[in-house]
Amino acid sequence: MMEGRIALRSRLARLGRTLGYGHMAKFLVIGILSFAIDLGTLTLLKEVFHVDLWIATPIAFIVSLLFNFWAQRVFTFKASNSTSASFLKYAALVVFNVFATDVIVNVINAAGLGYAFGKVCATVATMAWNFLLYKYWIFRSSRPVAEPVADER
Repeated sequence: MMEGRIALRSRLARLGRTLGYGHMAKFLVIGILSFAIDLGTLTLLKEVFHVDLWIATPIAFIVSLLFNFWAQRVFTFKASNSTSASFLKYAALVVFNVFATDVIVNVINAAGLGYAFGKVCATVATMAWNFLLYKYWIFRSSRPVAEPVADER
């Protein structure tokens, strides 16, 4: 019985390392900070500097995207691959996400479930594939990153 529990804990720890639970938590924190930077920059530009909303919105979004790229690269995934290659992949993913979000929101809205529900679904979907693409494609390092070894007692 005890051996079975130890084996199960060992398998779960390996699965956690494979999925990158540490990476996932950092990914989510950076995502929340990116949103705060986006909204904060938008508010600052609109309310303090009286920049037209049509101009302030993309500026704020771009500022948050640049922060997100840098923080995910340096803090979350500690990437050692080419920054320019990562940035090109990141930019391609951003373009894809814009179109995918538009399609998901509109399809779900057309099905009568509402655009807000569509936006939630699109956000969940993009977060899921973004995490995997960041980890295994965009910020994939040429050198392996050491993961902590779980205590198998």
